[in-house]
Amino acid sequence: MKVRSDILRVYQNVHTWTGIIAGLFLFIGFFAGSITMFRMAIDDWATPPSVKLEQVEFSKIESALPKLLAQHQQAQKELTIRFDEAHSPFQWYSQGQGRGLRLDDKVVNASVDQNGEIITQDANVNELSALVDMLHRTGGILGDVAGHHILGEFIMGFAAFLYFVALVSGVIFLLPTLTKSFFALRTKKGVSRFWLDTHNLVGIASLPFHIVIAFTVVVFAFHDFLYAGLSKVYGDKPMFPSDPPSKVEYSLTELPTLSDYINKAKAYAPGYSVSEIRLSGLSGARANAAISLVNENQVMRGPNNDFIFMHPYTLEIQTSSVANGDQGVWGSAVSTFFALHFGSYGGNFGRWLYFIMGLAGALLFYTGNLLWLEKRRQKQGGKTKSVRFMANLTVGVCLGSLLGVISCFAATKWLSIGSININAAYMWIYYSCFIGALCLSFYKGATSAAMVLIKLSIVACLWIPLTSIIALVIPTIGLWPATGLSQIMLEVCALITAFVYFKAYQRLEKRAHFGDKESIWSLDKPKQLNVERTASIAK
Repeated sequence: MKVRSDILRVYQNVHTWTGIIAGLFLFIGFFAGSITMFRMAIDDWATPPSVKLEQVEFSKIESALPKLLAQHQQAQKELTIRFDEAHSPFQWYSQGQGRGLRLDDKVVNASVDQNGEIITQDANVNELSALVDMLHRTGGILGDVAGHHILGEFIMGFAAFLYFVALVSGVIFLLPTLTKSFFALRTKKGVSRFWLDTHNLVGIASLPFHIVIAFTVVVFAFHDFLYAGLSKVYGDKPMFPSDPPSKVEYSLTELPTLSDYINKAKAYAPGYSVSEIRLSGLSGARANAAISLVNENQVMRGPNNDFIFMHPYTLEIQTSSVANGDQGVWGSAVSTFFALHFGSYGGNFGRWLYFIMGLAGALLFYTGNLLWLEKRRQKQGGKTKSVRFMANLTVGVCLGSLLGVISCFAATKWLSIGSININAAYMWIYYSCFIGALCLSFYKGATSAAMVLIKLSIVACLWIPLTSIIALVIPTIGLWPATGLSQIMLEVCALITAFVYFKAYQRLEKRAHFGDKESIWSLDKPKQLNVERTASIAK
């Protein structure tokens, strides 16, 4: 396919500058988003087993529910009932509400003893996965705007729009050579050519995924403005109609059994299993029962489940996210956006696929910045101030955010030993690592800073499984080892990450000392190495 060279240059410039502007925000969004694919496993891994009460058989949970609601009025406001071994049977918030990243939320876990009595235990909510999700949604930029929105969400939405433009312009720019160079990884034509081929291959191979993510992020960020515009069309008719408050007063003695909820849900959504039931406002006019449903053979609309909302006393279904349910046109459309973005279909295979593509997306933005820096450096005849500035910023932001998240994971179990607010500690750790990495990068230069940050990241990665080993060797210290496949896989991923960092450090050190002296990765003042060390690096 032939395209005029002047048109190609326009699309190349559009692709370059939109990518550069949005790349650093999207790097954080993508790598953090890939981690959130296993948010439930992270919560399970980060929560001390001592704060979880023993799961019991369904009949005991069902018979204990009326007694629990009568004894604990706080549970009438919002009570979650779970049926899997990873959680306590009952849980409600004694402080906070569990929505978004909150540093001081507290819950009460409850179960049933052998005599049928309710036993409770207070616990602080571990927000490690919520921190990662916040980084995914906001890029780490805090500050409330427009009521309930975070400033970073709007910035990420704008970055996603630029990202979509970069995708389209990049494809057009590559069209003339796409068939010849798609699978070409030219390792013998220099490092820059290899990374350019890698960048193009990752971008084109995962193009549908990136288009979906870009579009859905824009919808999430600006949906209130979209609704405001559509409301002009709908007038007084609500887009998402809700049932009016009930005028009938109900008593807790009229509450159906858990079996009634489950049977109603299964009749409405055949093939689904009930993972949890959340009862809220039982003493008010807006009483509600939210039934979480799981069917990994279906496209689920939530991160891990579909849902049905019904009246907790009459069992009348109000709305649902189940395919072919009662959502209506707009509700179904919004649910589909959520499903495509969360990747909650295909079971664990789908989650791992989104995880890998998310990491590949982060690599896409990182390599895009490095390619621009090398090309800019060649055009300007050396490492100018602008090239150095962007190199320092890229290393500081990318490696700093990675180090911050890894350090939070590494510190989790140790922080749980003490009595400090672990969620506040997470914030201090992450932003200290991030800001410290930026300062180090601008003070010592991109290459020297990258070497230090990679070393620290290797130590932090290794510290995660090492903590489990220490917990096994010294069980009285208050730590706990990884148990179950999901927790063990999390620590295996930490080991794999440490290995990848180690190989990256070896290549970086070699380029710094023996690569092109004008490269952004060369040391301005290479240190004197002894003969044996020099020979080892050169190999």
